[in-house]
Amino acid sequence: MAISERVSEAEADYLSQLEAAARRYTDRTAERERTRSVLDDRGVLYADEPERVGKRLARLGADWSLARAIENSPTEPAATAGSTLPLPPGSFDADVLGLERLIGRNNLTPVAFLEDGTRAARPVGRITTAGPGGGHGTGFMVSPSLLLTNNHVLRSRETAGRSVVAFNFQAGPDGEALTPVVFPLEPQRFFVTERALDFSLVAVAQRNARGDPLSAFGWLPLSGAQGKVILGEFVNVIQHPRGEPKQLALRENQVVDLLDRFLHYASDTDQGSSGSPVFNDQWEVVALHHSAVPVTDAANRPLSVGGGVWTPETGEHRIAWKANEGVRISRVLQALREITLTGGEARLRDEVFTAPAAPPPMAASHRSVAPSSPDGATAGESVAAAGVGMAVPGGGVAGDGTFLFEDAVRFTVPLRFRVSLGPADGARRGPEPAGRAAVAPAGAPPATDAHGQSGAALAVERDVDAALVNFRLGQERAYLDRAADKAARDAYYAGARTGDGTALRTALTRLLEDTHAPRPAYKPIRLVYPWVDLHKDGRLRSIYSGRTFTAEELIRSDAAVETARIARLEELLVRESTAGPAELAAEFDALEASMPFNCEHVVPQSWFAKKEPMRGDLHHLFACEVGCNSFRGNFPYVDFPGFEEAVRHECGMREAVGFEPEKGKGAVARATLYFLLRYPGLIGDAAREFPEERLPVLLSWHDREPVSEYELHRNAAIAEIQGNRNPLIDHPEWAHELDFSGVWP
Repeated sequence: MAISERVSEAEADYLSQLEAAARRYTDRTAERERTRSVLDDRGVLYADEPERVGKRLARLGADWSLARAIENSPTEPAATAGSTLPLPPGSFDADVLGLERLIGRNNLTPVAFLEDGTRAARPVGRITTAGPGGGHGTGFMVSPSLLLTNNHVLRSRETAGRSVVAFNFQAGPDGEALTPVVFPLEPQRFFVTERALDFSLVAVAQRNARGDPLSAFGWLPLSGAQGKVILGEFVNVIQHPRGEPKQLALRENQVVDLLDRFLHYASDTDQGSSGSPVFNDQWEVVALHHSAVPVTDAANRPLSVGGGVWTPETGEHRIAWKANEGVRISRVLQALREITLTGGEARLRDEVFTAPAAPPPMAASHRSVAPSSPDGATAGESVAAAGVGMAVPGGGVAGDGTFLFEDAVRFTVPLRFRVSLGPADGARRGPEPAGRAAVAPAGAPPATDAHGQSGAALAVERDVDAALVNFRLGQERAYLDRAADKAARDAYYAGARTGDGTALRTALTRLLEDTHAPRPAYKPIRLVYPWVDLHKDGRLRSIYSGRTFTAEELIRSDAAVETARIARLEELLVRESTAGPAELAAEFDALEASMPFNCEHVVPQSWFAKKEPMRGDLHHLFACEVGCNSFRGNFPYVDFPGFEEAVRHECGMREAVGFEPEKGKGAVARATLYFLLRYPGLIGDAAREFPEERLPVLLSWHDREPVSEYELHRNAAIAEIQGNRNPLIDHPEWAHELDFSGVWP
């Protein structure tokens, strides 16, 4: 390239980066336009992949049910300060405000946002390189010893050896300049660089010439976990533009594209901003800013603000830009993990993944989300002391490494329990003892907050609060909009074939699977009771007995059960310090059986080994008091002769051959038929599971009890949350057109 031949190697590198960023941006024009269209028409919850949006909501302590309820509620300002929702003051909290902010209907945020931003800014410094090719850039501490910036800022050990980093190069609260604190870089102690991802990681002296400690400025923990940012969300950039004092580009920086290794966003960054951290609203680092996306001519040459071809001699500040590009921090971490290092350099590299929580200057407020390391440890834990890492029936490991017990309440066992079964995601981990669980000595007290509540109890309380908000918002909505539901139904099945029973069955199975997104985990407190399973009078009815309950009654009842389960789990982990995975799994099963929720799986969990997405599939979850839940057990449905004359339990009749419910036969039949279509071949392969010869029982109940308004409401509500619908509710006539013979193993 002619221009590159006339400039220095460093300038040529930067020019090639600009051109590569411009090509990536141009190649993604169609996807970006689609994203912008969806953002304009539907909003931020719909522009990205449903799985990513679900993980983002989970990271915010929310779920699709709450997000949809907020989205569909009136936007007129209410009496509650700060909220646009019609809620009493006691219902307003950070969950609601955070979701309003994400959705874009309310830009308010707690003042703690600014306090957290101030702490996040402390580890960000201005890099100055002396000598040939010198200039300014930005970098930030990511461990007690290491600073991250761009490769084109620090290209080599030699360049790093001529460089320093200055913290506190900024104005103070009174507008007066603070005294910069300068530290030399120590590339001889550690230096790693990667040109393709444009990052360099370098050691910084622990003290400067005046004896100032580097530790006073803290560091920004990095997380490779998913769910930190989604398309359409706004990000924040802390930077030293053109070597000037530290500045902030705040929330006018919308993410417009997510590539495998990069993300594109509009931002007020400038020369010298290379190497800046890009944050989400929880002040988690989501990207390493590295390049403008320039306006180019037909030959892909960057243009200057005057319209001519830009050259390095023109100055970086003269580039005509249309977006910015950052390197996704998860890809930086992945590349860093794969680099072969030994000795002291390996130990310093590992600190990026295992460093404990930063000192007081970086202490997060009580509203902040604790970042996680790619190994699943929170910022305050080492890899060896991470949260539970074993997948057990009724539980699992979330993307951020915390343990999900039953309905996805998150907690870290305070005894630092860990089982060495190998990572579920295949990622490489540090060495661990093999074959048994390591547990702290029995009798260690559970971790509590200042009020004596454990983290688990606080998590359950948070779920209760969010569920009650869901319920109150639901009271402001139409129970069922028949016209809108009919339009949604017609659009959903527009491509379904009805001419042949087998073709219809296979088309529906494919449709139900393809549109089942997101796939919520089992959490009846938040998803079933507040809205999905309500009857028109705003109450819940047990699917088998017909008994009525208030939503709050079942929400609080299940919350009490969950709290008790977690307490028992903590006791178990202390007591069973030498138990292996099989023994612990058996204990977990017994614990669940002894303390069930008021929620019935129409298709019993044991038939599909309690796996997701079956376990959390809302189409077969119904409110059901514990007594009826236990009475049915895992017996298959049956039609008893003389049922009307028999003396039976209020929930129905159960004998060795099966169970017939007192109420709700039509609804449970259609829910079971849905399950057979959605998950063909999954049930019926064991003696006590629903056999093929009992299909007429379901069809008979389906015919005898027509679809009710309650089921239409459920179907519409579930479609909002998890995307798919129940064909037997939408088209009852298909029950006798479908060839179900292919759904059994």
